[in-house]
Amino acid sequence: MNTWSDVAKASNESILDWAREQSWAEAMASCNQDAEWHAEGDVWTHTCMVCAQLERLDEWTSLIRVEQLILLFVALFHDSGKPATTLLDPETGRTRSPHHAAAGVAIAREVLRELRCDFEMRERICALVAFHGRPTYLLDKQNPEREVIRMSWLAGNRLLYLFTLADTRGRRAVEMSRSEEPLHLWKLVAQEQNCFDAPYGFANDHARFLFFREQLSHPTYAPYEKFRCVATVLSGLPGAGKDAWLKANRSALPVVSLDQIRAEIDVDPTDNQGEVIQAAREKCRAFLRSGTNYALNATNVTAAVRKRWIDLAADYDARIDVVYLEPDVETILAQNKQRAARVPESVIRSLLAKLEPPTLTECHSLTIV
Repeated sequence: MNTWSDVAKASNESILDWAREQSWAEAMASCNQDAEWHAEGDVWTHTCMVCAQLERLDEWTSLIRVEQLILLFVALFHDSGKPATTLLDPETGRTRSPHHAAAGVAIAREVLRELRCDFEMRERICALVAFHGRPTYLLDKQNPEREVIRMSWLAGNRLLYLFTLADTRGRRAVEMSRSEEPLHLWKLVAQEQNCFDAPYGFANDHARFLFFREQLSHPTYAPYEKFRCVATVLSGLPGAGKDAWLKANRSALPVVSLDQIRAEIDVDPTDNQGEVIQAAREKCRAFLRSGTNYALNATNVTAAVRKRWIDLAADYDARIDVVYLEPDVETILAQNKQRAARVPESVIRSLLAKLEPPTLTECHSLTIV
């Protein structure tokens, strides 16, 4: 099974046979879990049990094949990060795997990219892997309604609910059985908020933007959309084509380019970037103060890095439009070789490993190229 096209034609059994032979699955088979929560044994055994439970769901046959494949691959990857994160808690003597979901997302994204899975499906799978444990802990949340609204945009509540049912049932617990009650409550709350089958319907883009910044008093509120200017924030690996996109689509905009600033002050991409960032922020502030539309051209490959630029623009009441470019890796490497300021391939692959494509929860609008 070399491409996603092969996956789409394969049976669930064939996909499981293919997965079993992969290095990430072999690592799971060698990783034991907490015996009281997972009496079935190693991580791969649990994974196979979850895959089996998916097909036993009452809703399984009503799902379209694309949705079935999404859930199947979420099952394959949801605990794939455990081998790298499992440790023995010195206080309790119990086995724990902190942040295993995030590690699993990185593995899933790399494998799915190699299979040439289309961007939208890849990111849906990764989002469900990232948040696969959230419904179980709904009762721990002070505001369950806000949680299901958030997840309706970040992961999608219907498939998240179905996966957590299979995950809960696909195990043997010695100490206690994990109750399905929070999962059914999750579905009920999501249905009450009209976001079980689709993302929550905010009054406008700014309401969604403020909600995810914890600045909206109530999700039904409709804030006035009056912005001082528009900040276009680009995101993409070196060689992804950000300069070409700006020239073709935003040629009239003044551009704050980190590459250009590096050249002006003679700072190498591998050197300390503090001076470059500070100079870029001052240029952005100048446009924001004057209410001038502008574009920020930088890699911005993680949510944390993008947030700094988005926070800056939001402080000046700007509308934030994010543009993300992701051609295939071969194209990126080829285009990078044609750049005047070529970035070492090792740097690009390092950025690729920690890549977090942007979502609509970060901005007012998102363009995926």
